[in-house]
Parts: sequence; C-alpha cells; structure tokens
Amino acid sequence: MASITVRNLEEGLKRRLRIRAAENGRSMEEEARDILRMVLYRQPPDQENLASSIRARFASLGGVDLEIPPRTRLRQPPRFD
Repeated sequence: MASITVRNLEEGLKRRLRIRAAENGRSMEEEARDILRMVLYRQPPDQENLASSIRARFASLGGVDLEIPPRTRLRQPPRFD
C-alpha cells in the first residue's frame, strides 16, 4: 500500500475531519481514506454529447423548419491533361 502526507491542511478542515472520524468511530487516517474512496470510486454521471446539451438548452424556444434543397448530380471534376 502507498502512503501520502497532506501538508498545509487548514485547522478548521482538520477539526472537521477529527469530529467526523469520532462520530464514525474511526481514526482520522481511516476517515480520510474512506472519504477518498467514496469520492474517487463514485461513478461519474452520464455525460451527454455537446449536440444533445445544446438542443436541450434551446428546446423551450422552439425550432425552425428549414427547406432542404433537392440534391443534384455532381459536376464532373476538371481534367488537367
């Protein structure tokens, strides 16, 4: 197992960790490990793609129906003989 040292921890944060550890009947070290496990093993929320996010944001404004022009045959590419 690896170990880490956390320096410059604010006094208020350390006090809250000590209180939380006491409430859960654990040492401060075990409480910190448990907090890290809860946060880092949590599954990230499903992320929508950008197009879905934009569509959802502007859906309440309504949409615009655009006329789609008919397709035509492609031109012949130029020849460079």
